[in-house]
Amino acid sequence: MCKELLILGVIVSFLRIFTKAVYTQDVYGLQKSANLYFAVSIVIMFICMVFYNLAHKLPIMKYYDEVKIQAVAAEEDNGPLTGFVWRSAVWDTVGTIKWYGFGIMIIFVVTLAIFPVYLLENAKIATGSCIARLLFFPLFLGYLHGPKFFRTEIPVIILTCILGLTNGYLTSVLVILAPKTVKLQHAETAGIVSVLFLVVGLAAGSIIT
Repeated sequence: MCKELLILGVIVSFLRIFTKAVYTQDVYGLQKSANLYFAVSIVIMFICMVFYNLAHKLPIMKYYDEVKIQAVAAEEDNGPLTGFVWRSAVWDTVGTIKWYGFGIMIIFVVTLAIFPVYLLENAKIATGSCIARLLFFPLFLGYLHGPKFFRTEIPVIILTCILGLTNGYLTSVLVILAPKTVKLQHAETAGIVSVLFLVVGLAAGSIIT
């Protein structure tokens, strides 16, 4: 997953550079740029859906499905899984992975607001790296309104590449680490909650834009 998200970050950066080089910076050019982004996104989503359905046939996926079933069965032996118990488990999961989710949300707030190594195994380091991405705001403002030497193509190319790479890398780190902080039977719930944080970040970034 880490590699896939890194690749997507590079693709986004490449598209940004490509659209700035090919399309005019007016309403017509922005419309064509947006159409290209949506077209590429649709193709990637279709490919992901195909591979998602194929992934469950892999031996490794079958193995972990069996492990999960055994974990759930062991938990049910301790008592019935009532609505209250399930809600309590969900909130416990949210509380456990809240910093990973916050980091994911910040990633997409910064990325979408600006632009329509080693695995970090520590929650503070991972989240701190995401918060550090807020520096992209003054950097991009410097490109738009700063000194003349900063308002050239090279700085924006470098910033866009770093934006895309850190977006993919940090997202993958947090999405990988969040399910590992809870019990095995709650790992899927942690993944779903992480995606919820991601969607909140997407929405917030779009609104800021």
